[in-house]
Amino acid sequence: MLMTSLCRLLGIEHPIFSVGMGTCAGPELAAAVSNAGACGVLGTAGLPAKIVSQQIHTLRSSTDKPFGVNRILDHPQEGQLEACFEAKVPLLILFWGDPKPYVRQAHDQGMKVFLQVGSVDEAKTAAEAGVDAIIAQGVEAGGHVKGTVSLSALLPAVVAAVRPVPVIASGGIATGRGLVAALSLGAQGISVGTRFLASEEAFIPPEYKERILRSRYGATRRWQSGSKPVDPSPDTAQARAR
Repeated sequence: MLMTSLCRLLGIEHPIFSVGMGTCAGPELAAAVSNAGACGVLGTAGLPAKIVSQQIHTLRSSTDKPFGVNRILDHPQEGQLEACFEAKVPLLILFWGDPKPYVRQAHDQGMKVFLQVGSVDEAKTAAEAGVDAIIAQGVEAGGHVKGTVSLSALLPAVVAAVRPVPVIASGGIATGRGLVAALSLGAQGISVGTRFLASEEAFIPPEYKERILRSRYGATRRWQSGSKPVDPSPDTAQARAR
């Protein structure tokens, strides 16, 4: 019942994307998410191109379902993008940069391109560049946060600005209710990070997963550049193991 037009475009059953959280989101996690009917995303931050190629190969050998590979454009790593194009990954998810130089090459090779944005203006630019979908990231998100306003304010504004380009919601979503709320605001899917960190397949120490499981609203804090610690959103602090 929750299948969206974006699901049909990609060939997935559920409008859920796991976040490519650096080395935490390895091929095991991405494959598990894709095999469950959603779309797993491989993280590449800081990895040499040779390792990226190996992990894409491992991922492909673990699932025959669609998957994505995440790439942070403002953190250049020689050969990473070339490895993605050589492997013709189904979905290239870009962030912190201009997608325009890569869209045509990706489309020529049968790949789709998403860009994560933090503002309406950036979303419009991405749509004009020809991306296949846009990830609207609210300030509630973890990791590399570009959003400066809440997802509930940003999401409907982006949806209206780039229609009919599909929009995916990101930031503070960790429950089915969060998914339904995002869809009601016009999203065609959600991008989820912290929820998956406590999964068996996430490549992080067990002690880290335990801290996530034990966390409570207001009990954890995150740093923002140049500021004092601030409380995270309730959803990102309440991940549960699958």
